[in-house]
Amino acid sequence: MSQKLSRRNVLAKISAALAAACAAPAAQAAKATVQKVLVESGGAKGYDPTKHKWAMAIDASRCIGCGSCADACKKENHVPEGHYYRTWIERYVITKPKPGSDEARGEVLVDSPEGGMHGFGPCPVPKEELLQSFFVPKLCNLCLHSPCAQVCPVGATFDSPDGAVLVDRKYCIGCGFCIQACPYGCRFMSPVTHTAEKCTLCYHRITRGLKPACVEVCPVQARIFGDLKNPVPDDPLQTFYKNNRVQTLKPHLGTEPRVMYAGIDKEVR
Repeated sequence: MSQKLSRRNVLAKISAALAAACAAPAAQAAKATVQKVLVESGGAKGYDPTKHKWAMAIDASRCIGCGSCADACKKENHVPEGHYYRTWIERYVITKPKPGSDEARGEVLVDSPEGGMHGFGPCPVPKEELLQSFFVPKLCNLCLHSPCAQVCPVGATFDSPDGAVLVDRKYCIGCGFCIQACPYGCRFMSPVTHTAEKCTLCYHRITRGLKPACVEVCPVQARIFGDLKNPVPDDPLQTFYKNNRVQTLKPHLGTEPRVMYAGIDKEVR
């Protein structure tokens, strides 16, 4: 029964998406609107997205897995209760290789209880078997070539000129194509609005000169945020790039993420 219902729902959504896509005038109007950032983003009045280029960097070597960022994001952005997160923390636990193994590392265990909002329990691996353990904050990767924007049939998901990837809920038809296309798992369907939802870098804050909530509350400054078009003296982003070997997640996909990481290993996915 559940399989039939699922198939029926998928077909219905595909039909709705195709119908919307065929309605060229409406779709084009939607695209034109969102490209001008005239959306339900909460952006400040008079804000010019062409004069900014927002970017985020994560120093995983600093993250202590306290969960303050995920909790602050949940409250600031009114994220629905339950297992829905715009940003979350993952714990990576790497064991020592088994005796006689030719591998340099053993098994990789990843967990994220409640998105890491309330911290993490004891390490699941005995100390004598542990090779390495670290925390990795996750969020929208701000892709330059956003798969989510490419598959949206009505232009509800789009790349803002300032580097943010946004969703206009007035145009989103809830087809879920963007959720399936995102290779980083950073999108979900809101059970409240029935539209796609994701990290917006706290757009309502950054367009008013404030930091994203997750950056504001981090006690160890593991998240670095800034404006590449308007650097400040001793700019934290530029300093981070200069002093660290930075990398992105899943670079082989060609999405060119603008969220840079330092302090992560190849096991992070």
